[in-house]
Amino acid sequence: DLPEAIENTIEVARRCSHRPREHAPILPQFVNGTRSSGAQGETEAVELRRQSEAGLARRLAEEGVAPGYEAKAYADRLAFELNVITGMNYQGYFLIVADFIQWAKARGIPVGPGRGSGAGSLVAWALTITDLDPMRFGLLFERFLNPERVSMPDFDIDFCQDRRDEVIAYVRERYGADRVAHIITFGKLQARAVLRDVGRVLQMPYGQVDRLCKLVPHNPANPITLPQAIASEPRLQESRDSEPIVAKLLDIGQRLEGLYRHASTHAAGVVIADRPLIELVPLYRDPRAQLPATQFNMKWAEAAGLVKFDFLGLKTLTVIETARELLARKGITLDPARLPLDDAASYELLARGDTVGVFQLEGAGMRDALRKLKPDRFEDIIAIVALYRPGPMDNIDSYVSRKHGREQPDYLHPLIQPTLEETYGVIIYQEQVMQIARELSGFSLGEADLLRRAMGKKIKKEMAQQRTRFIEGAVGKGVDRARAEFIFELVAKFAGYGFNKSHAAAYALIAYQTAYLKANHPIEFLAASMSLDIGNTDKLNGFAQEARRMGIRIEPPSVNHSEAGFMPSDVAIRYSLAALRNVGRQAVDHICTEREKRGRFKDVSEFARAINPRIVNKRALETLAAAGALDELGIDRATAFANVDRIMAAGTRSLEDANDGQNDLFDGVARTPPPIELRPAEPWVPTDWLSREFEAVGFFLTGHPLDDYQDVLDALGAETWVNFAAKARTRRVVGTLAGTVLAMRERQGKSGNAYAFVAFSDPTGQFEAVVFSEALAASRELLQPGGAVLLDVEAEADGETVKVRAQRISSLEAVAEARHTGIKIYLEGTRALTTLAKQVGGGQGELRIVLRLDDAGREVEFVLPRGIDATPKQRSALKLVDGVAAVSVL
Repeated sequence: DLPEAIENTIEVARRCSHRPREHAPILPQFVNGTRSSGAQGETEAVELRRQSEAGLARRLAEEGVAPGYEAKAYADRLAFELNVITGMNYQGYFLIVADFIQWAKARGIPVGPGRGSGAGSLVAWALTITDLDPMRFGLLFERFLNPERVSMPDFDIDFCQDRRDEVIAYVRERYGADRVAHIITFGKLQARAVLRDVGRVLQMPYGQVDRLCKLVPHNPANPITLPQAIASEPRLQESRDSEPIVAKLLDIGQRLEGLYRHASTHAAGVVIADRPLIELVPLYRDPRAQLPATQFNMKWAEAAGLVKFDFLGLKTLTVIETARELLARKGITLDPARLPLDDAASYELLARGDTVGVFQLEGAGMRDALRKLKPDRFEDIIAIVALYRPGPMDNIDSYVSRKHGREQPDYLHPLIQPTLEETYGVIIYQEQVMQIARELSGFSLGEADLLRRAMGKKIKKEMAQQRTRFIEGAVGKGVDRARAEFIFELVAKFAGYGFNKSHAAAYALIAYQTAYLKANHPIEFLAASMSLDIGNTDKLNGFAQEARRMGIRIEPPSVNHSEAGFMPSDVAIRYSLAALRNVGRQAVDHICTEREKRGRFKDVSEFARAINPRIVNKRALETLAAAGALDELGIDRATAFANVDRIMAAGTRSLEDANDGQNDLFDGVARTPPPIELRPAEPWVPTDWLSREFEAVGFFLTGHPLDDYQDVLDALGAETWVNFAAKARTRRVVGTLAGTVLAMRERQGKSGNAYAFVAFSDPTGQFEAVVFSEALAASRELLQPGGAVLLDVEAEADGETVKVRAQRISSLEAVAEARHTGIKIYLEGTRALTTLAKQVGGGQGELRIVLRLDDAGREVEFVLPRGIDATPKQRSALKLVDGVAAVSVL
């Protein structure tokens, strides 16, 4: 009825379609005054020099000069850097960053030692922006700020994840609420989201839309588009062809996919201006956020002249701080910034590859690399952080062989041997490329940075010019021309994937700090790590397994001992109440507060009267009972679970009495209320106990359904999931696993054959296997939740994920019973069965081996390929009837 309304939306959109003109960076003033005046710039330059010189003096007094240097070398480099910074007019930027970092450190907010190329600045170290002496570790200022290539400096700062917002709040107060804002980002309509949104507008039933959405594969790392999903999923095609409304849904969805859906904010970026931001950029107000956001994204905000400051939240810093606080409770003082870098226990831990939970070093492939490397110095950690990535990984074996003397280092030329000695002649860092150009060909470090950049980006025209300059410079220093050409080509190859040493060194320091904590204070370190991953049951399970491997007990949750976080004792870690499913933080805080007021709960009646059922609701109580958190109150889990309603009723009565002021006082003496009457309940059998615990905790905490089969699994040669997965990450492997079935999702392939994704659990973790049609048809009955099975599998790595294919599945209970009934065939996994097939079944095709367990006719069957002919004696061991071996007792 209003056709012009749609036209007006276009008019409004056109009026809002604005892009800023390019503007030089607009920095806020560090001290009061007018930023644009010359006097202001001079004032900031003087202030930067004053703070830097005073800061350097403090650093050298505390840490001393690096080996091979004198204090004068530090003073000369500081003067050089200050001249470059003030010459480029960036003194205000350094002062602003130093200001909020020093404020954070003064208030005990953990700040990272550095990130990116900024760790190469001596001024940054003097101002405590970074915590690595760049002279000691050979870090270059020109990699960060090159006077021959003008660009904004960019400090990425890591803060404790829990207290990052405090620093942003300080910046907002310091520079003005109208001058500080987040940077906007935009979320796009992806395949599933666009189907849900369009389906809602088309008023399609939710269940129908949900069913269609689940046919679209979900892979956050590599999102699939709607056209790709339709092309690969026959059921989507069938729905489209048979239902016009689905065809319309898919048609509109494909046209809208990829458009912006909603606004969000950059994970770390904050802009600070020298005037109210509304004078520079349009702003967006998210009602859930304290700060506004620029309506321009990061690219356009910087084009408008706004300077971005990155306030990153790094969970590992919070883990380190939490561990430090836990140690302080025991009277142990630890300063992560002052740890000795030569701790033997830390390097022994790294050499063993025991790095679960260690920053940057916990992946399975990285652990294998550490076992080969056996690091014994901090420089080895820097090297492995830089090497363990696509491309440079090819050089790990060479670095390791040279370190351990199995291969002689090649330093290419005596002039550059000092540059390459630290890495045994392997070019790892971008800084080494720059130093080679300086030492071999006479480049300044600024020119060498331009060479590194051209090599890294493969800029052919610039490379050709630089090649001539490099070779002629080397020849001028007495290097043979052919050798100079060879070195240039080799350096160009390495420069393509060389890593920034400043970043590697800073992150290696955090890695070392976490390794030190794990090696010297493992209980506090693991408790802190678990507290920070409290919502991730996969991570918690991994940490629990690691703790047990290290001989550290994980004590079950308890309303009398647990807190909101994971709490360490001398020999154990107490499981957190807040980590349980369906138990919110408010309920945990309420239980802990009541326990603190009243003392530990003596029995279930006292606990019932203490809690407020409006805070600790029925689902939370059921979870506490199933997880064993009420075990210490004098009742078993089944009884506690069956009486949740009575516990809640007692809590409600107690709350009402308190509100009414009824204290049951007789003659001034308080009467103890009678205990609540509990209805009896049949105790849970172990399998029910564990399955309920699994539902409450997210993994098997106090035991595992496979524990009863451990002797059988040992005899069968079955592997644990964690060991099998570690091997599979390095090569394709086959083997035998055992697992309890958690869930099965059945699918249909393009050919119409059924297959399934089945989730399993073993005592070391959880994994998923794909079961294709043939194996699925033979084992569907066994794949019910709770079933215990043996799997013959093959697996290989896809990135950090291990893809598992189940080739054959059998009942673990049947195999265990077969052993128990006295059958003397030792079924040591598929290998032994295959050997049996070779011994018994000549010819081609398949052999069905049926083990008859007893006179009742119970059987377990294995289908195997036939092998070589058997000897008469071997044939007599089994009676072959139509390819079936009927086995009683051998």
